Amino acid sequence: MVIRHCRLLALLGLALSAAQLLAQPAHKPAHQASHQARPQLASGVAFGPDGRLWLAGLNEQGHLFVQTAPAANLNKWGTPRVIATGGDAISADGENRPKLAFGPQGWAVISYTQPLAKPYTGMIRMLRSSDGGQTFSPPFTVHADRQEITHRFESITFDAQGVLHTLWVDKRDMELAPKVGKKSSYVGAAIYRNESRDGGASFGPDLKLADHACECCRIALAPGPDGVMRALWRHVFGANVRDHGFAVLSDASPPTVTRATWDDWHIDACPHHGPGLAPTTDGGFHAVWFGMRRQGSDNTAAVRYARLAPDGSPRLDTVRPLPDELAEHGDVLAWGDRVAVVWRSVDGARSTLKAWLSADGGQTFRLAVLGSLSGDNDHPRLAQQGERMVAVWRHPKGVQVYDIRF
Repeated sequence: MVIRHCRLLALLGLALSAAQLLAQPAHKPAHQASHQARPQLASGVAFGPDGRLWLAGLNEQGHLFVQTAPAANLNKWGTPRVIATGGDAISADGENRPKLAFGPQGWAVISYTQPLAKPYTGMIRMLRSSDGGQTFSPPFTVHADRQEITHRFESITFDAQGVLHTLWVDKRDMELAPKVGKKSSYVGAAIYRNESRDGGASFGPDLKLADHACECCRIALAPGPDGVMRALWRHVFGANVRDHGFAVLSDASPPTVTRATWDDWHIDACPHHGPGLAPTTDGGFHAVWFGMRRQGSDNTAAVRYARLAPDGSPRLDTVRPLPDELAEHGDVLAWGDRVAVVWRSVDGARSTLKAWLSADGGQTFRLAVLGSLSGDNDHPRLAQQGERMVAVWRHPKGVQVYDIRF
């Protein structure tokens, strides 16, 4: 809970630097330093075509499993089914977690980051199914680059045409950059991606989406009105300003990166706190993110919500903090004018799952408390099938699902 405690200290006005409080050094991700001391609860969730809700995660023995719940009762989880991964180590902590996605023709995929022996390195691995998840292939590496370097924090999605998009944080360009003393002159990492048009049976080339991404935050994906996917990620602008970049997953080369947030957070570190993205009805996007905004001599840390224009640029008059100074790891989904933002709020040993709900496209919101528990727990995940939206919250004793009601 490094980030949560740091924000509390900042709010109390203690004279410690924001860089020390709010983030781990960029070269030393917090999840790798501490994940063995906690249950590995980080999981991926998605609805299958038949309405069942699926979860992919690690069990107590560290094995990958899937579990499903029927559409009629999403809290009636079936028996977990272990999936063979050939002995791969698997990251399942915080924002580096197993994920799953469903496409057409019975396609289903599960992805995860496989940590390697060298610190902070990994490979993006995937298993595929052509029978709706009844059986899965052995795991394989998604990207063409096989160096023992950073390939981590992947995101996956199928678009409306059935194309599978995989994006990840990649340091191959940093490895090639000239060194200044013992440090590379390359700032941050890069975002790379590829596409599969046959449900993961084959992949196109590794394509660079952007240089100078932050090193340890999740990548958010959402479709535009044209069906083409967009990405939002924490980006390094100028001299270590950690705001967010936005780009279209098109064939344009080089892609255009739009600056989507303007907190102007100057910090040489990664906060391990990625954004969320969902389409609006007017061709733009709803976005949530965590940042540190400079206001005079004070630093204001908060998870914020805003609407973005179709090109990803911020509509600054819509920027507002969530109504909870302890909010962390917010996510967002939308269906028409209905918008759901969920987050975890941790006060001491107790965690509360909260939602901010709008029925008018994000103009006004009401606050709802969905649940509360003590002890370890995962970040809340949102899942959607048409107009149905749910929040999924995993803890050591099980998984709780909350229907989002407007």
